[in-house]
Amino acid sequence: MSKKKTNSSGIVFSTDPDFRIDEDLPQEITLAPRQQKLRVKLDTRQRAGKAVTLVEGFAGTASDLEDLGKKLKAHCGTGGSVKDGQILVQGDQRDKVLQWLLKHDYSSSKKAG
Repeated sequence: MSKKKTNSSGIVFSTDPDFRIDEDLPQEITLAPRQQKLRVKLDTRQRAGKAVTLVEGFAGTASDLEDLGKKLKAHCGTGGSVKDGQILVQGDQRDKVLQWLLKHDYSSSKKAG
């Protein structure tokens, strides 16, 4: 058993006798695919001229965003990442990403650049 146990709340000690850590904080919920307003665009800024397809506007939890990013990257057969609430797919994959999103009931818009 590990002696190093971390306290995820960040609270070390409280002198308040009525202090309680509220575990029931409001959880962020993921909207249904039809309610999502996703934007698909091509971006080359600060990437040494390499094209990256960006998917922006996802409303939901970080784990659901990661899952969507994984599915889009697998569909396109390329790499990428999820950063700052955006899905980055390597290359100009706008048509493939838009096709996948529409097939899975996401509403989206395509921007030229």
